[in-house]
Amino acid sequence: MMALVQQLAASRGTTVAVVSALATVAIAFAIGVFGLSIVGAMGLYFIVWWIGLFAILPLGVRSQWEAGEVAAGTEPGAPTAPDLNEKAIWTTVLADVVYLGTLAVLPLSGL
Repeated sequence: MMALVQQLAASRGTTVAVVSALATVAIAFAIGVFGLSIVGAMGLYFIVWWIGLFAILPLGVRSQWEAGEVAAGTEPGAPTAPDLNEKAIWTTVLADVVYLGTLAVLPLSGL
C-alpha cells in the first residue's frame, strides 16, 4: 500500500486526481445511502478531512537538525522532506474511513 501511495504521489496532478476521486466517492455515497444534503455532506467531509490532515502532518517528519543538514537562513526545526502529496492521499483515505464510519453510526439524515 505504501508503494502505491508513493507512486500516486509522484506528481501533483495525480495526487489531486486521486484525492478528488476518493472524496467524491465518499460524498456521493453519503448523499445516496445516508440521505445527506450536498452541502451537509461536503461540509462534514471537509471538517473530517481537515482534522485528519493535522493528525497526519507530523508523522514521519525529520527536522533539518535531526538530518544534520541545516540550510543557511532557515529554522533548524523545519522539515527536510515533508512529503505533502503522500500525506494528502493518506489524509483522504483516513477521512473516508472516519467519515463513512461516522455516517454509519450517527443518524445525520437531517444534515
